[in-house]
Amino acid sequence: MKPFRFLKVAFIGAAAIAAQAPSPGRAADPIPPSGFYAGAHMGYLFGNANATLADPTGGVASASGASPYGTLAGGVQAGYQWIAPSRWMLGLEADLGFANFRDLGDVLSYRATGTGTANEQLEFLGSLRGRVGYTFGGWTPFLTGGLAFASTRFSRTDLTTGNEDATSGQWRLGYTVGGGLDYMIDPRWSARLEYLYTNLGLRGFGFAAPAAYYSQYSLNEVRVGLNYHFGVPGKADDAQKDADEAGPGTWEVHGQTTFILQGYAPFGAAYSGQNSLPPEGQSRETWTSSLYFGMRLWKGGELYFNPELLQGYGVANTTGAAGYPNGEAQKSNFPFPRFNVSRLFLRQEFGLGGETETIESDYGQLAGKKDISRVTLQIGKFSVHDIFDTNDYAQDPRIDFLNWSIWAAGAFDYPADRVGLTYGVTAELNRPAWAVRAGYFLVGNEPNANVFDWALFARGGYVAEGELRYKAFDHPGVFKVGPWLTSTFSGSYSEAVALANATPGLTANDTVAQTRQGRVKYGVYTNLQQEVSKDLGAFARWSWNSGQNETSAFTDINQSVSFGAQLKGAAWGREDDVVGLGVAFNTLSASAASYLAAGGMGVIVGDGALSYASENVIETYYALQFIKGITGTVDYQLLVNPAYNTVRGPVNVFSARLHAAF
Repeated sequence: MKPFRFLKVAFIGAAAIAAQAPSPGRAADPIPPSGFYAGAHMGYLFGNANATLADPTGGVASASGASPYGTLAGGVQAGYQWIAPSRWMLGLEADLGFANFRDLGDVLSYRATGTGTANEQLEFLGSLRGRVGYTFGGWTPFLTGGLAFASTRFSRTDLTTGNEDATSGQWRLGYTVGGGLDYMIDPRWSARLEYLYTNLGLRGFGFAAPAAYYSQYSLNEVRVGLNYHFGVPGKADDAQKDADEAGPGTWEVHGQTTFILQGYAPFGAAYSGQNSLPPEGQSRETWTSSLYFGMRLWKGGELYFNPELLQGYGVANTTGAAGYPNGEAQKSNFPFPRFNVSRLFLRQEFGLGGETETIESDYGQLAGKKDISRVTLQIGKFSVHDIFDTNDYAQDPRIDFLNWSIWAAGAFDYPADRVGLTYGVTAELNRPAWAVRAGYFLVGNEPNANVFDWALFARGGYVAEGELRYKAFDHPGVFKVGPWLTSTFSGSYSEAVALANATPGLTANDTVAQTRQGRVKYGVYTNLQQEVSKDLGAFARWSWNSGQNETSAFTDINQSVSFGAQLKGAAWGREDDVVGLGVAFNTLSASAASYLAAGGMGVIVGDGALSYASENVIETYYALQFIKGITGTVDYQLLVNPAYNTVRGPVNVFSARLHAAF
């Protein structure tokens, strides 16, 4: 992962520059500018693979044809273009792309013999290309071509022994050609439609088996992109000033990148298991980079789109503590960034008249004025946590607390895939002093899954929330209560333990799959935030679930209490800095504790045995704003009885976070 640290720093630097840029305006300047630009793209990658697995003991498996897995892909680009007085455009551009985060999304080819299987996976695909085109007002059709490069990993599994032989970082070179069309949608932003053909020549790799894998690829990618042009003079857009006139076609864009380096020192442990924090100590890094687009389609109708690059690689492969210490660490463990359409949803609002409020431009909301009394409907892909269990002081691991059981209600097992997202529909009624909201969401087809169960309403998650807004001694506060229920294909803790006890040599982890069927899990959370003074805010959460069935998606907690405070740095002359302190106490149901003690494995905990006690978390951080949009954070967490085990820990976790946003 070290080669990507430069890329991460470069992205954060680019975001720092963009953070000073105005939001997109509505008026378009048709003249494409000369100069530097940077942006992002997404598209569909597919093609042909010619691959051979030569295995001395199992024979030769060779095939040529369509690559088995076409995939969504996304990435970033940067370049320079010069527009001549004659309207000809000459440019140079570099880009880097990554495969979709879904299982098998990065597989380029797969072959099998009688004694082994092997595949080649894409880590990243890039190019350095020249561009030539001709401008017609704001339109610039162009041709492009140049050097292509990729990094892939080869992996072979021996069917006789079960051993895996894998490597990463195998470079490939080739060429790419294509063309496309740029369009200036305002003086600083341009959109792009592009096609690229990429040829990666013959490459061989020898396994230790011995066995060898030979491959070559012809790849096609159709993609769309968005570029920001630096140094372009123009009138800054004042979205709030134009809020009353904001109409169909107006749009806004935000972006962010967050890099976290986290590690812990060696600690004492009587034993370790499959889902344990290794007692020797280790460090890992995570990185996310994303854009967030919003557009008004018609009166009250808004479309939002959030593509992201995710590199989630938490300590112990995101296992070892129910209150896991890094909220940016995904459960999929991506050693290289992977692309995801994290959010794509339609929102429709119906104003009910009366008093209005001004909405600031932000992630997931367009600037403008809205009726305070309104009905809001939303449908598409997003996170349950975008709407439910929100809290101004403990909500987002990119800017505040990192621990899962502090930035969220720990026992709220909300519907999600392994990166915390799902498809759903919600409805909300908002009034000046209160709000009610409810939603239905897809759940995984099994615990901790990336594949959703589309048996609508027979399976799924139902979440409701009531919100009360009030003032205590002239300081605003919010109290929320959220009952929820999920119907999922999951196993029973008590049945798995009973089967294991009746079958010598098996653990509850071996038997839990046999107990999986449609089961109901339910729970409730409360959520409080209270402004104490202009610079000090407090929060508290309590959550509980029935705790008889496997965790569906979030984490292995059946009851949790958390509380804390957030203080701005005005008292020491740093009004944009923030200090946070939070505490959480997490517990299991009797059935869940018995399951872990019998060798069961949860979503992220399971030491193979258990000497049970509550898992306790203390977290504190200091977030220092360097300039507007750029913040660095140091964070410390103490994990007592990690994974509910008294014979392990305590664990001291240290983190450094760099966040940039515009």
